Amino acid sequence: MKVVLSRRILKREFGRTISVDDRSVLGRTAKIVLATPISGSGLPAGSQLLKAYGTARSGPKRVIYLLMVGGEDLFLLFYRGKNDPIGANASVKNPLFRKELHKYLTLLEQDIRDGEIDLIDFSDEDI
Repeated sequence: MKVVLSRRILKREFGRTISVDDRSVLGRTAKIVLATPISGSGLPAGSQLLKAYGTARSGPKRVIYLLMVGGEDLFLLFYRGKNDPIGANASVKNPLFRKELHKYLTLLEQDIRDGEIDLIDFSDEDI
């Protein structure tokens, strides 16, 4: 399983680097069968949002991925604490989530177009 990271989203969600603990959470949550599909508006054609739950040393996390249907790679959108306004209510009914989702989808699209993405391949790692 590969996780695609937009460099601009990476900076917003993690700062400059992903800690070993947060990387471990990503490895545990980057499993399509464990994630819950959630609805989203304005998504790219043939895509779906997935919400996963993980626990880091800093507390419970909500991880939101974009999955292109028919693919296996996940595009990381959000990595938030349970008490964060987006992490607490990752739903299109939450106006803040909706606003940030559209902003992050635009950032992801721009970074893909500009080649500003990184990949983490968890298929060979023992998380």
